[in-house]
This record gives sequence, C-alpha cells and structure tokens, in this order.
Amino acid sequence: MRKALRALLTLLVLIGTVSVGSASAGAATAAGTDIEDRILAIPGMRLIEEKPVDGYRFFVLGYRQPVDHRRPWKGGFEQRLTVLHRGEDRPTVFYTSGYGLRTTPSRSEPTRMTDGNQVSMEYRFFTPSRPEPADWSKLDIWQAASDQHRVFRALHRIYDEEWISTGGSKGGMTATYYRRFYPHDMDGTVAYVAPNDVNNKEDSAYDEFFATVSTAECRERLNTVQREVFVRRDEIVARYEAWARQEGYTFDVVGSADKAFENVGLDLVWAWWQYGSESDCGQVPGADATTGELYDFVDRVAGFSFYTDQGLEYYTPYYYQAGTQLGAPSFDTPHLDGLLRHPGIYDPRSYVPRDIPMSFDRKAMRDIDKWVRKDAERMLFVYGENDPWGAEPFRLGRGSEDSYVLTAPGANHGANIAALEEDDRALATGALMRWAGLDADASAKRKAAPLAPYDAKLDQADKADRRMLRP
Repeated sequence: MRKALRALLTLLVLIGTVSVGSASAGAATAAGTDIEDRILAIPGMRLIEEKPVDGYRFFVLGYRQPVDHRRPWKGGFEQRLTVLHRGEDRPTVFYTSGYGLRTTPSRSEPTRMTDGNQVSMEYRFFTPSRPEPADWSKLDIWQAASDQHRVFRALHRIYDEEWISTGGSKGGMTATYYRRFYPHDMDGTVAYVAPNDVNNKEDSAYDEFFATVSTAECRERLNTVQREVFVRRDEIVARYEAWARQEGYTFDVVGSADKAFENVGLDLVWAWWQYGSESDCGQVPGADATTGELYDFVDRVAGFSFYTDQGLEYYTPYYYQAGTQLGAPSFDTPHLDGLLRHPGIYDPRSYVPRDIPMSFDRKAMRDIDKWVRKDAERMLFVYGENDPWGAEPFRLGRGSEDSYVLTAPGANHGANIAALEEDDRALATGALMRWAGLDADASAKRKAAPLAPYDAKLDQADKADRRMLRP
C-alpha cells in the first residue's frame, strides 16, 4: 500500500514539475539491463569512476542539480554521489554525512543490517559540489533536502524496494530535515547523534551536561588541565605561531594565532567527551605536566590546525549553516574566569570569511522540532549518553508515530544501534527491518544480528570522517 501511494505521489510530482531529470525514471527503465547502463540513462547523471568491491558494484557519479530548486532555470552545478549496488531486489539506504563525500566503498550500519544498497550524497557547497560562482544564500536546509529528493526520484524506479534515510551527526540532522520537507520519499529514517538546537539563545542544556557527565573526579581533571592550558597561554601560543610559520598556516579568518588558540582551548573539554571515554580519564595530564605535554594533549584532542585558514576552509559551508539556520552551542566556563581575552570569538561568524554575508533564521529549527513532535513517522533517533551533542536531542510528541529516541549507555558521538542495551537494540532492529520491508521476527530470532556479515574493508569507520568538534 505504501509503495502504491508513494508511486502515485511521485507521479503527480513528475507531471507537475519541470526540472533536469524529470524523465529519468522512464529513461532508466527503458535502458539496458546492466545496472551501470540503467543509472547512466538518467538525464544529468555522469560516471566519474567505478571501483571494484567484492559482492557489489560501486559507482562514483556526478548528477546535475539546480542551484535554486525554486528557479531551476537559473543555472546548475554537479553534485557528487556514490551508489553501492547490492541488488535491485534489496532495500536501499540513503546515507548523508552532511559534509563531503567518501569515494571509497563503505557501508553504514543500516546498510549492513538490511544487506541493502547504499546511495551516498555529498552535501551542496562542499567542494567540488559547489556552484561557481557560489551564491551562499542558496545553502539552506530546504535546498539541500530538495537535492536529496531529486536524487531519490532519479533512482527509485531502479531501486523500487523500500528506502531508509540515515546519517550521523550533521548527517542525522540532514536525514531529519529531508523527512520534514519530503515526508513521503522514505519508508523510515535512522538519525544518529543528531543535535536539535531549537533555541539558539538558550544553551543551558550544555552547562547541565558538563556539570553531570561521568564522575566529579573526571570532570575536575579535565577542567584543571583546560585551565592550565590557558594559564600557560603565552608559551603555548609562541609554539603555535612557530609551528604555523614552519608549516605555512595562516590566521586571516579568525584574526590571529592568539584568537585561534582561544577557540582550540575552549574546544578541549567538549572534544574530549565527543570521542573520549570515561575509562580514559586517567590519561588526562595534570597541572604539573610540562608545557610540551600540554601542547601535545591539546593538539591530539582538539587539533591546533583546525582554526587556521587552511583547516577552516573545508568547513565553511557547515559554519555558514550553523550561523544562519542550525545554531551552535555555547557553554559557561567559570573555571576560566580572567583567562579569556576575546569575548564572542566562539561563534560561527568568526569562522566564515567576512565577504560571505550571514543572518540567522530563528524559525528554521523551531519548524523542524515542531514537525518531529507533531508529524514524524517511522523515525529512530540514537544518542550516546556521554556525547555533548546529545544535550539538546530531538524529542517525540503526541503526533509522532512509530518513532523512537534511544540512548546508548556510556557511548560518545560514535553511538549506534549496536551500542544500545539489549532490549533497545532489539526494538531498534525490529523497527528498521519492518520499515525496510524485511522479516523483523526472523531478525529478532537472530538476536538482532545484521543480515550482512562484517567486512573490514566496508564497515570500518574512516578516521577522516570524524568531524572533531563539529556535529
């Protein structure tokens, strides 16, 4: 029934919309039987590369998108995507990171659990998927969701079994926004560790998190080392500047090495919890550490390269969105009183070149939050107990149907279904299998094990995908 309804809705959209690729479904169906031929029959689709992978076909593709989906005749750009093809009789997982695109074969957790296909899409304005010239006003959550909608429309007549959208962190946010604007495309959504900053001016949830996470001893140890880093600021900044000169790094966007240092130092405790563990608290240096040991610790956890011009460049689209729609966290640091020199520096506007105009839309996240509470269907949100990004999570309301918010105990920003407690893991797996059109009962009998066996090449997290300090 849902497939029939979705097909009808898609047909109505296709009849009423004039855009690049509107005939893609028919063209793909009419083409030859080889999956590459069918995909490349889609108007606007270009093969960049096919890479070998056991048990799959893997294509890196370019797809022509409008810069402005409201005015598609005003120019376009090529957006990169990949297709990990398992079989046309399998469900398809639509994965988004919310950032750039990994062009080596990999599987998200839902893809492995369902033994499905995976379509992965690069977020607009992350290079090379950026219009030229770049009109930054066209970087918003609706335009990005419309990119995803067009990719789905182009491919769903080839992959006509159930579709599941997913992503972690900003990718989880992206999957949620997509469902809000195009609620009938997907049969279900798994959003991992997705922040929900409804009111950007009210961030007390982060203060509560840092006041209660883990043990008092661990919190005190982290606060102590962070304070000591700022006490030795001049020594550390001197090392920082010398390193930057040697490596060719500059600080034009944030303004100076001292301002960059302040951002890195403020990141320290957050970054440690984002990917650290309570079991590692004993490895945090004490106030008696040498300056060299403190410098190395900060670099390892927060990264001195990040707030250089070269480090920020990749993330400009993220910080633009954080400063225009998504919001960004702030938190109190009473243990650093008297040590901070640059009030207001810890803000997205500080990380975006000044020639790119920004203004904040207070309604955007409120609209998303309201939709999740009142209208969301078949959505699973997974959080980590010790992840600071989960301090402001998505919450369900009376209108949410067949949807769940689950938290993995002791987990950080890498929380997933496998990290959930047994009952929650069974609940999440059953929901995913049901939404994917698979036998949930059979999965339960297999103790919620993925349908596809583990593959070290496909299922190992890429360290480059870790967005330290960014969601």
